[in-house]
Amino acid sequence: MLLALSALLLATAAYVAGQVVTQPGRERHAALSRAANYGRTRVTGNGLERLRFHERVVQPLTGKLANGVLRLSPRLTVEATAARLLAAGMGRSITPTAFLAAKGGGGVLGALVGFPLGAATGGAGTALLLGGGLMLGGFVAPGVVVSVRGRRRREEIRAQLPDALDLLAVSVEAGLGFDGAVSKLTEHMEGALAEEFELTLGEMRIGESRHDALKKLASRADTAEVASFSRAIIQADQLGISLGRILRLQAQDSRLKRQAAAEERAMKSPIKMLFPTVLFIFPAMFIVILGPAFLNLMELF
Repeated sequence: MLLALSALLLATAAYVAGQVVTQPGRERHAALSRAANYGRTRVTGNGLERLRFHERVVQPLTGKLANGVLRLSPRLTVEATAARLLAAGMGRSITPTAFLAAKGGGGVLGALVGFPLGAATGGAGTALLLGGGLMLGGFVAPGVVVSVRGRRRREEIRAQLPDALDLLAVSVEAGLGFDGAVSKLTEHMEGALAEEFELTLGEMRIGESRHDALKKLASRADTAEVASFSRAIIQADQLGISLGRILRLQAQDSRLKRQAAAEERAMKSPIKMLFPTVLFIFPAMFIVILGPAFLNLMELF
């Protein structure tokens, strides 16, 4: 009995001594583990909680799909994709990795739907044709959506630029600096151009030079009018020219370009209306006008 009690006390003393000796190492290991898993796990009353499904499955799958698309299309880069998304106004809502993953996922989904459907409705040729077409369509569709939205955004920026330049000119002539004039513009205007100026203003406020911020604005907007405006402001800063006069001239020039573009579209409208007129209106007119005459001729003969 005394021998068993002595062994138990000895084992307890050895355990306590081991815990005291290894305490600093265990604390250091726990701290390193928390730092390595920061943002991916949460500490609760019962210990570490498991990672969420989005973090365990969706994010790794998205990264693999994006890497696969980059390997299949060497011309695509993450930087170029990010620039396209910013130009389309989608840079804040979707990341380049998610966009590339959407292209890859669309291609895989098209193949999974097209090949079995083609095999069920026809032979191997139909399956290959339908599967390849749907796979290509799923891969190209996200890029088409971004291109369409980018084109619409550029047209919206062209339409809003003269009014924005007038507001900038009035603000500068009233005594505000360029940064204050841009701030007033973002407060009183809405739309794509106001968002771009707001982003430019934020870049200047965090310490970026005005020249670099305006160059980024021109690259994001990707229109000749905004590029001309950015170059004019940069040159005015370098040469010490009055910003108010430059802004007035830029507003007048952009308004003339907008009027010329509207007149060009108006001149193209009759040519564009010719095709639906020939295909849909003329046949109906011929039936209404010549139909009774044909019926009378048929009764005579």
